[in-house]
Amino acid sequence: MAKLKSFFRILFVRAEYAFDMAFGQKCNPLSWLGSLGWYFFWIVAGTGVYLYIFFDTGITDAYASVEYITNDQWYAAGVMRSLHRYASDALVIVVVVHLLREFSLDRLRGKRFFAWLTGVPALFFIYLCGISGYWLVWDELAQFIAIATTEWLDALPFFAEPIANNFLNSTTLGGRFFTLMVFIHIFAPLFMLLLMWIHIQRHARARVNPPRPLAIGTAITLIVLSLLHPAVSQGPADLDAVPTELAFDWFYLAAYPLLDMIPGGQLWLVIVGGLAVLALFPWLPPQKPAPAAVVSLDNCNGCARCFDDCPFGAISMVRRSDGKGYETEAAVSLEHCLSCGLCVGACPTSTPFRRATEIVPGIELPEYPITGLRESTIAASSQFGEGPRVLVYTCEYSGADKLRNEGAQVITMPCIAMLPPSFIDFTLSRNLADGVVLAGCAEGDCYYRLGGHWTLQRLNGERDPYLRKRVDRNRVCFMRTRPGSGKQRQAEFADFAATLADLPPASHKKSRDE
Repeated sequence: MAKLKSFFRILFVRAEYAFDMAFGQKCNPLSWLGSLGWYFFWIVAGTGVYLYIFFDTGITDAYASVEYITNDQWYAAGVMRSLHRYASDALVIVVVVHLLREFSLDRLRGKRFFAWLTGVPALFFIYLCGISGYWLVWDELAQFIAIATTEWLDALPFFAEPIANNFLNSTTLGGRFFTLMVFIHIFAPLFMLLLMWIHIQRHARARVNPPRPLAIGTAITLIVLSLLHPAVSQGPADLDAVPTELAFDWFYLAAYPLLDMIPGGQLWLVIVGGLAVLALFPWLPPQKPAPAAVVSLDNCNGCARCFDDCPFGAISMVRRSDGKGYETEAAVSLEHCLSCGLCVGACPTSTPFRRATEIVPGIELPEYPITGLRESTIAASSQFGEGPRVLVYTCEYSGADKLRNEGAQVITMPCIAMLPPSFIDFTLSRNLADGVVLAGCAEGDCYYRLGGHWTLQRLNGERDPYLRKRVDRNRVCFMRTRPGSGKQRQAEFADFAATLADLPPASHKKSRDE
């Protein structure tokens, strides 16, 4: 399993680098696959509502109404039909790639199983919606799908009479067939929408909209494709004849040719068994969970900053339990906490300046205590060689640990947002380094979702706790690169080191805590 993840990760690293060059890091489609899935869903839903206005459910009228949509009203309903088709295909692509990428990044195991487990069934609803939509056109392809699907369903021991008998010839097919298909094609997306909503419930501030430039560019691409290569029907269905040539949609119908090689019952076992194994991926092998964040009530005043910043809804504010004069206290859900440390970086008591008492913040990670971070910072200051002294704080997933080869001292933590801004002030005001680099995941692609975003807002003074104004911003660099972007990372580091070399020596400024 590890080798398989590594293989896909290598492929994605190369693709991410290429897309960064083409679209920029902020609008890299691979960083917004989940949001693009929502985006395509709404395009399919909106165009579907418009098309339903002109659709007739009669046996002979269904094909005629689709032909009217495609040819007589090509400028509106025809474009809508093409958008409906291509957005549906795009939905399949982004969902499958999203699953593969989350698998390669190992963002599915342990406490992250919920999103994966609710995402896998979405594949079933996507295909149910797509295949039922092809039936409604009632052309030669729809005829093939209808017969193949009903024969495939007849392989299941659930039906008293063969469903395929309804498609023996033209006289056996009634108008209720189209009524049933319309019902399925309308209500299946509603169930899918419910599942999509459940899918993101453990994500605070879930991203369901891609960046505006990416959304606009995607919409323009779909419209241009719809105009240059409009979706059209094949010949009208005729149950008294067998279609000889069909234009196939491999995004939705890839399983149907297998029915000529594998008996229907066995194909059901392959597909259902495959989905079952896919659903078990979070436990193959099981992940040993890291200790969850712990709250120290002696140092918690119920400010709720940790609650606001937690990307997984693992922190709640509950009524005070220790009798102190605060209304609330933070409570950590062991089931939801991923030990990312964002709450530690948000806590105002996570400061290295404290000397009169032991450094114990209101909330911290047992494996990464703030005292240990302070000691690592001080220890790193004595390890610098020649040239500008640069201290790098980085997360485990940015690849910035390789900056050790450039002469920097590197301190690694689960997420860059675990670093309280006061540590930057501490490092520079104590003259422990000439400059500080904060190296996080690529923009829009933080392993813990919001770490890079919160870090940037703290540095810009837009989010508490913010970096003090007295800190020289020329000595602080926020670097956001992917693990495979070694040259970009080296170039940014070299530019920052050159900037530090041109600055006058830093003066030591005492804080009120010294």
